[in-house]
Amino acid sequence: MDFRQLPDLAARNVGGAVVYANDEAFAAKENLVTPRPAVFDAADFGHKGKVYDGWETRRRREQGHDEAIVRLGAPGVVRGVVVDTAFFTGNFPPEVSVEGLAADGHPSIAELLAADGWTELVPRSPVKGDTENAFTVAVDRRVTHVRLRIHPDGGVARLRVHGEALPDPALLDALGTVDLAAIENGGRVVACSNIFYSSPNNLLLPGPPRNMGEGWETARRRDDGNDWVEVALGGESVIAVAEIDTTYFLHNAPGWATLRGRKTDGGWVELLPRTALLPDTRHRFPLGAAPPTTHVRLDIHPDGGTARLRMHGRLTDRGRAELGQRWRAGVTPTTRDHGEDSP
Repeated sequence: MDFRQLPDLAARNVGGAVVYANDEAFAAKENLVTPRPAVFDAADFGHKGKVYDGWETRRRREQGHDEAIVRLGAPGVVRGVVVDTAFFTGNFPPEVSVEGLAADGHPSIAELLAADGWTELVPRSPVKGDTENAFTVAVDRRVTHVRLRIHPDGGVARLRVHGEALPDPALLDALGTVDLAAIENGGRVVACSNIFYSSPNNLLLPGPPRNMGEGWETARRRDDGNDWVEVALGGESVIAVAEIDTTYFLHNAPGWATLRGRKTDGGWVELLPRTALLPDTRHRFPLGAAPPTTHVRLDIHPDGGTARLRMHGRLTDRGRAELGQRWRAGVTPTTRDHGEDSP
């Protein structure tokens, strides 16, 4: 799988934030984690010069580099980083590097700057202007923060940190019933039939959608099939309530949906039979005595758009133990996902 199909753990709509930058003379650091692509207006000038939709530092007249620190909205294992220099053509940094840190609690800026546990994710590497510069990351360790360094100065439009969230099992225990499909709780899309209009990762984002573009929408089918998405839960769970939200999909919501769950032994079980859906509606379905499952598959009939998929439940003892083991090791599962074996 291309790592860019994984969720962006640093995006603002997942809870990411740029907590520090040593310089933002021309453009604000917060732009780095804006979910939408950068935009550009050639005629837009402000009191500090040309307005850029990104982070831009002043021209250095001494040795050194500029840097920004991003707190991930969903701490986890980083599989790849994109340093997007969109619209920066004569003022992009020639080289960048990226580091990661696993910090406990809510560290201050001073604590982050003084921390000695930063690990190299992307070595100092050349980048191009007006380009999505993609770097695969081979460090299989959980991080909570990333530090982008630009050498020596310049502008970056967006920083994308794609990976798999690894939640704290103690937090899930304290919360009780939680959404085990949510990105922040370790849910992840492992297979999907169609991503024509938008990413299925949108289904697992926190909070309500703000428009139709913040959901998952497929192309119009011209055959007898249907579209579907498979999601690995944060761990083996018993799901009590499923939520299928078609908010903002007024004339292109699916007509019907089914839900199936994958058991630990690999078999599939029906969680929700074929059920009619309404447009622009937050549907909630109690699942009764559902068996423990590790994955869920949503089938929409025949096609259309869905805003959110929530699977509210609790980890089983087995799921809690496996998540705890991964948490202590700071790594995500090494076993393959089951997308190709979907029913």
